[in-house]
Amino acid sequence: MTDKLIALVDGSTYSRSVCEYAGWIAGRTGAPVELLHVLGRRETASSDLSGSIALGARTALLEELSTLDEQRARLAQKRGRAILEDAEVVLKQAGVETVSARLRNGDLLEAVAEAEVDARGIVIGKRGEAADFAKLHLGSNMERIARASKKPVFVAARTFRPVRKVLIAYDGGQSAMKAVDHVARSPLFAGLDIRLLMAGTESVEGRRALEGAQATLKAGGHEAAAELVPGQPDKVISETVERDGIDLLVMGAYGHSRIRSLFIGSTTTEMIRSCKIPVLLFR
Repeated sequence: MTDKLIALVDGSTYSRSVCEYAGWIAGRTGAPVELLHVLGRRETASSDLSGSIALGARTALLEELSTLDEQRARLAQKRGRAILEDAEVVLKQAGVETVSARLRNGDLLEAVAEAEVDARGIVIGKRGEAADFAKLHLGSNMERIARASKKPVFVAARTFRPVRKVLIAYDGGQSAMKAVDHVARSPLFAGLDIRLLMAGTESVEGRRALEGAQATLKAGGHEAAAELVPGQPDKVISETVERDGIDLLVMGAYGHSRIRSLFIGSTTTEMIRSCKIPVLLFR
């Protein structure tokens, strides 16, 4: 399946939103969706307790432990398939025609790296199962994937809402320029309200970079408003998202700006943590 969209589902409260946003992207781009659920090594690994078992009872207990491990692994597989089946129903309801599902064992990062080779992007929830109830705590897997992936990563918010207004947080860096170029070319953004925001000190270099990004978007058919606002990027972006009712934030992922004192990698983490909307990241 070429040029697919990978949707990572894990049974957390974010899984439905991941599927709904994947459905929205697929509906506007025609991309097929591959659902991916990865069983971690702890879910399928055996526990070696033989060293703490008395010699006389060892054989019987090892057999029992082995049986329990097998049952645990089968249960994890069954649960994984159920998660994928539920996700497939959500995507079908969203009108996605081509959906496939893959259940993998092993390391999540390795599974994603393998799957993204022929993919156009990845959709993942802000937090996974283990982090659901930790307020404003980002899932470590989400951050690992966002930092490692070579493809755009769409970080879904907890609840889906239709996307109409898009804000591009622009810093003039390579990843931000890649984001602007993608928005200009992709059918995903056709007809949407696109805005450019640069945060930092007013300068000739900054203004020139912002105008260049605006020209790229205009060449792609978007009449995007552009604004350079003094202040700390995380504060400026958060306030703009809240004030203007932005539905999707687009930005570079964990990259340093070529324009001094505008962005640092931690801004990415802060935006994902604090904004209650999805964030589309580019490396």
